[in-house]
Amino acid sequence: MSARLRLVHSTGFTYSAPVSSSFNEARITPRSDSRQSVVVEHVDTTPGARQFRYTDYWGTTVTVFDLHTPHDRLEVVGTAVVETEDETRGAETTAVDWIQLRHGSVVDEYDEMLRPTGYTPHTAELADFAAAAATGLSPAAAAEAVVAHVHDAMTYEPGTTEVHSTAAQAWQHRTGVCQDYAHITLAMLRSLGIPARYVSGYLHPLDRAEIGEAVDGESHAWVEVWTGGWWAIDPTNNKFVDDHHVTVGTGRDYADLTPVKGIYTGGAGSELDVTVRITRLA
Repeated sequence: MSARLRLVHSTGFTYSAPVSSSFNEARITPRSDSRQSVVVEHVDTTPGARQFRYTDYWGTTVTVFDLHTPHDRLEVVGTAVVETEDETRGAETTAVDWIQLRHGSVVDEYDEMLRPTGYTPHTAELADFAAAAATGLSPAAAAEAVVAHVHDAMTYEPGTTEVHSTAAQAWQHRTGVCQDYAHITLAMLRSLGIPARYVSGYLHPLDRAEIGEAVDGESHAWVEVWTGGWWAIDPTNNKFVDDHHVTVGTGRDYADLTPVKGIYTGGAGSELDVTVRITRLA
């Protein structure tokens, strides 16, 4: 299946007192790759600011801007039209066995996607759960089994974790949101020696949507797994990525793909509001 989607991602910061200056980075621009193509995109800010763009170490487009006039609210709006397709896997993407996966050349090449991170620690509990799920399976089948077992064990419940919660913390309570599902899956796959990376993007929430109908979408997270080639799977929904998913970028964990972050001077505090609107165009 394929689709053409328009996304409008708005992030607002309302400050309790005027901010005199700020420096900001936004990672909200979808990428073009083998599964999706960006037709048009732009990032707008209020107040307006001169922008600079670069591609970071992980291949994600970063929009950088700074403000040096007093303001009590900052709004960042990313708009894009993207053509998407379902995830496809050729035989080569699932071809390696455990011996090949543990070869020194593979471990060296994908070292950064095998190491634990602050969000994805290799705890004994996570590793034992993954090992039990993977028993007797090939690396690709083991990855699918881990995703299915995580999905069955977890309950999707917003508000039970926060943006800095680790995989171990979310797993302790067996509740969380897509970020937690992705981090837990990453920690488990990496503990098995399967390279895996965090994916940040968007998800159209409706299986069937009318053309031209704008709906409340959501920022979303899933994982990509290397078992001879990279392929994507969504632990929150226990399914392969399809034309409802729009990828922004990949990294080791959420810290590499924070949508909007920055520093500012002045102002005693801030309140955050985020909306995502997705329209199916075709």
